[in-house]
Amino acid sequence: MSQSLLALSIAFAINVAQAAAPPDPLAREIFKQLIEINTTDSVGSTTDAARAMQKRFLDAGFAPNDAQVLVGANPKRGNLVARLRGSGKHKPVLIIGHLDVVEARREDWTLDPFKFVEKDGYFYGRGTQDMKNSDAVAVAALLRMKKEGFVPDRDIILALTADEEGGTDNGVDWLLKNHRDLLDAEFALNPDSGGLDADAGKPVALNVDATEKLYADYELEITDAGGHSSLPRPGNPIYALSEALVRLGKASFPFELNAVTRAWLEHMQKIEDGARARDIKGVLATPPDAGAVARLSTDARYNSALHTTCVATRLDGGHANNALPQRASAIVNCRILPGHSSEEVRRDLIKILAAPKLTVRYVDPATDRRVDVASEHKALPPPPPRKDVFDALDTVAGRMWPGVPIVVDMAVGASDSIYTMAAGIPTYGFNGTAIDRDDDRMHGRDERVRTKSFDDSAEFYYRYLKVLTGGK
Repeated sequence: MSQSLLALSIAFAINVAQAAAPPDPLAREIFKQLIEINTTDSVGSTTDAARAMQKRFLDAGFAPNDAQVLVGANPKRGNLVARLRGSGKHKPVLIIGHLDVVEARREDWTLDPFKFVEKDGYFYGRGTQDMKNSDAVAVAALLRMKKEGFVPDRDIILALTADEEGGTDNGVDWLLKNHRDLLDAEFALNPDSGGLDADAGKPVALNVDATEKLYADYELEITDAGGHSSLPRPGNPIYALSEALVRLGKASFPFELNAVTRAWLEHMQKIEDGARARDIKGVLATPPDAGAVARLSTDARYNSALHTTCVATRLDGGHANNALPQRASAIVNCRILPGHSSEEVRRDLIKILAAPKLTVRYVDPATDRRVDVASEHKALPPPPPRKDVFDALDTVAGRMWPGVPIVVDMAVGASDSIYTMAAGIPTYGFNGTAIDRDDDRMHGRDERVRTKSFDDSAEFYYRYLKVLTGGK
């Protein structure tokens, strides 16, 4: 073969590998169905979504015991556990994904957040990034394998659950406490974390979340006797709370690196260029360059990886237009670096806010009660890397996105992996949905995902699960 013909053949092979996966009509149909079932904590129902997916599994020939909807105390917070039976050569693998989504108000969005809309190369709707896209992909993959008659070398368990995004009926936690036998697995995959970073739709890194920050909410409150609004006086709780929150907004928790974030920055130094790359080099230096840390921390993504972060997310105060407020309160949401506890950060907040009459109480996620002392629990260390998990990832990602590196990182948010890891099930977070680094709309307005990204992710997860469980 001539050199020119060889070069042409190689170029053709690369183009084929990088070409968009053909749309999977079933995956798109499931995606639309899930987006249009409102699963918010306020008025939605994860039970409705769980039953809709259960019907699909039963219609595909799954036995009733292998497609169960399980509901705890709240009838609207149901969970689905489905199982594709394997040969039993190995212990099961568990996939976890939450069905609930963050609240979305129609008046805040350009489009109806609970209507699935395809527009200008994107799918719009609440949950298109977080995480009904991955729910749909996982359901479609199992249904596709069932239809093919594929028998994996281990059972594949899929748990679609409630209340990861808020509420007091967390599905993974409840299932592990009440139906551990249904979720018992050698290891777990969590497509709610990690994923493909992209620039203008072109993947630049496939992130695998090996650890994550700890989630904590705190209620700040100041009270006063109040009085008639015609007689203003010092001590107004709204003013005092506002001043404290301004101090919080200007404060920064200490800079820290751990083994995972250091490795991630070493990779990002190769992707970034110019001043950003030089600042990353400065942050990685011994000792770190304080100026580089400060400059890099002006970027929200890097700031979250380098620091514990706390931000006010809700405000409430006063009881009448013509009365001095008797109470003002705020919710502050924190994402805490591994190695630190919720109680440690509660004490830090008291120092930062520096308001003598202010109380800082921890919001217990299990009961929604405000408590004076928070948990001393810290984020768990990352699990050891599994050869089968990463070998399959290398194989499938290498075919679909040649040259795109696989990078182990730390999730700057939090996920249900905390429950599976605490239960002794090593958990690895990644998915195949490419999200532009400058277009992260999770929890935000006009949430969307590229149609190509969704189609590619459906093909990726199907291929990955097959390779992982003994297929080709």
